[in-house]
Amino acid sequence: MPSAGRHGEEGFTARQQAVLDAALGLLVEQGDQLTMMAVARRASCSKETLYKWFGDRDGLLTATVQWQAAKVTVGAVDREKLDIESLRARLEEFAANWLAVISTKTSIALNRLAMAHAGSLKANKGKRDPDRDLGAIVLENGRFAIERRLKPVLEAGRDAGLIRFEDAEAAFRTFFGLVARDVQIRLLLGDRFALTKADIARDAATAAIQFLTLYASTNPPATSGAQH
Repeated sequence: MPSAGRHGEEGFTARQQAVLDAALGLLVEQGDQLTMMAVARRASCSKETLYKWFGDRDGLLTATVQWQAAKVTVGAVDREKLDIESLRARLEEFAANWLAVISTKTSIALNRLAMAHAGSLKANKGKRDPDRDLGAIVLENGRFAIERRLKPVLEAGRDAGLIRFEDAEAAFRTFFGLVARDVQIRLLLGDRFALTKADIARDAATAAIQFLTLYASTNPPATSGAQH
């Protein structure tokens, strides 16, 4: 993984981010043909630098997925001042960022490739090939990483008495389902529809409101300011 002294989203420097963007571009264009040499050429850097930063091809793939998933952000919450409006805003932010990321050609290509790898593992009776384990990499550093990012927000809302649930995992899956609906599967299957910024903003707001309605606390704390 990236060396010490790193900075930026997920700890990557600006130069490392450029390299990872190059790797993502090659994944879209070439899929399984991605090699360290090809990335080095596209990013105008040496293979030695890639090995120093990422370790090997598997490490590069992991970092590439982490970099893509890092674009799905959710702001921190102030537990002392958290109210229903700020919680709704954080949920909308997460939903909008996720929809914007998964609707890009890069994410669609990456997820299709990961699904193909998962299918090849099943056909091979579960035996893992280190060079064909992108499915596990995307699952751990994509979906699961995003879940770890949002769960503290949901738990903060619960602790503040704004929402009520017993299982944070189940609550996350409910919200994720409200955001995703059938959008991602349609994109992966080649449905040619475009999500505009207005569409994303509308869908994110709807998902947040639906979630807060489903998990509403029976005795929410009093909040100041206008309610929407």
